[in-house]
Amino acid sequence: MPLCEADAWIRRAQDRQNKLTKPPGSLGRLEEIANQLCAIQQTLEPVVRNPAIFVFAGDHGVCEEGVNAYPQSVTGQMVENFLRGGAAINAIARVADAELHVVDVGVIGSPSRNPKLLIRRVASSTRNICREPAMSAGEASAAMRVGMECAENAIRNGTTVLAIGEMGIGNTTIASALCAALTDSDPAAVCGKGTAADGAGIPCKVDAVRRALALHRPHIQTPLDLLARLGGLEIAAMCGVCMEAERSRCAVLIDGFISTAAAAIAVSMNPAVRDYLIAAHESTEPGHRVLFQSLRLRPLLQLQMRLGEGTGAALAIPIVRAAAETFRRMATFESAGVSESSA
Repeated sequence: MPLCEADAWIRRAQDRQNKLTKPPGSLGRLEEIANQLCAIQQTLEPVVRNPAIFVFAGDHGVCEEGVNAYPQSVTGQMVENFLRGGAAINAIARVADAELHVVDVGVIGSPSRNPKLLIRRVASSTRNICREPAMSAGEASAAMRVGMECAENAIRNGTTVLAIGEMGIGNTTIASALCAALTDSDPAAVCGKGTAADGAGIPCKVDAVRRALALHRPHIQTPLDLLARLGGLEIAAMCGVCMEAERSRCAVLIDGFISTAAAAIAVSMNPAVRDYLIAAHESTEPGHRVLFQSLRLRPLLQLQMRLGEGTGAALAIPIVRAAAETFRRMATFESAGVSESSA
């Protein structure tokens, strides 16, 4: 939205905040979130209705470099686990009273026959970024359209808050490469242990990212070039969700490192997207903080999580709901007959 328009709504929201029965600023970040929702929804009656969590799944050719702690087959196995309701995101989505959607954008192997799965395959895995572009520009654009269509459908059905997550063995390496390219960071400063328990694979990951950057940087002229050459199908889809959120005026909760890399690409394509992002949590991946600094976002939670799946975004949904409800439901000093501070 235009900056002056957003600022006007935030000023109106803050004026109401100052009249509610509480010391000014005493609800901390809840006030900030409520004001942001007012600006996004262009109302002083913000609501969190029908929150939808989208978990996009895709495989990665970079696994050929030995960067992953788990076998690549785990991507498809975890998709089945999501569909059966046995993963952490299933449990947390229930707590958050949010609808979970699992989307296959590019998982290796035959797709699940579970009717709960949204099959929107653009390709079966990306290619190895250490040897060639991960995707063509057409594939990256098609995967973005998957995310945009998912978001558009949810918003059309009444969703006012979206949440994004992912599943894809090898995608912390991909996010590290994107982070290094976006922020001009040393790969050693942004590569973490990912799903590995001991971090023993970090040197391999750093080496892969260095080689990928050396190969592709001379050819990256646009954000789409970056996404196609170094990205992932599920990352492109999450980028699409962020783009559609801005177009349709809907807040989007971004999850961990991989989701934030997708959001950062969306912001590089359209800076206005940033106003619609709510950073759910800061993971233990070192690159996550680097991306937050670049985007000038502050996470709501710091729980030492590094799972992905949209778990952090799902955990933040009740906080965002509470922010909207306190703003809408609290009485003003005048309506409650409570004396205001004389200070």
